[in-house]
Amino acid sequence: MKLGILFSGGKDSYLALQYASEENEISCLLTLESKKEDSWMFHTPAIEWTKLQAEAMGLNHLTKETSGIKEEELGDLKSIIESAVSKHSIEGIVTGALASVYQSTRIQKICNELNLWCFNPLWQMPQNVLLQELISNNIESIITGVAAEPFDASWLGRPIDSNCIDNLLTLESSHRINPAGEGGEIESFVINAPLFTKSISVTKSQKYYSNFSGRLEIQEAFLQ
Repeated sequence: MKLGILFSGGKDSYLALQYASEENEISCLLTLESKKEDSWMFHTPAIEWTKLQAEAMGLNHLTKETSGIKEEELGDLKSIIESAVSKHSIEGIVTGALASVYQSTRIQKICNELNLWCFNPLWQMPQNVLLQELISNNIESIITGVAAEPFDASWLGRPIDSNCIDNLLTLESSHRINPAGEGGEIESFVINAPLFTKSISVTKSQKYYSNFSGRLEIQEAFLQ
């Protein structure tokens, strides 16, 4: 089946892409660039660098700007999916949804309206299992956003490796965070993975942080 991937550049959307690619043809990536950092639907940190990830995987990449206004952004989502149907003849949409009923029901509704299959390969996966899947599949990613106590600025840019995962699981016990960031506690950006033919090197970045909330702005990056 020819599929389009709702792609944010983070660990969840990449892992969903890899799972979907095992038995399906991936026709394109679809990325919404929100004007609001607190979009209800879409991941925002480092979103402009998804172009490098698409290039690294040799995949068609459709992008569209969205207002980020709750519910209104769904019209932009439907529009980009319609473009993917027209340009790449996709038959289904893949999401990295893990537990958000708000996101999954709205995407499913759009797919129903367009007569497309909606595939959520990570749905209800335990978060500790998801994190271990990153290690098992050699998926390298960095943290590009934090939004919870006790995260400080040192977490920004940190690789999500075994040590990082151990720390996240400890914080799950001590601070009741979602260790895979399902509650928005962390955002991520994949820099290398099995479907990449080249890795991404971040050569310049800047941290913006205040009161347990921050983001890593990638200013320069290239494929190597």
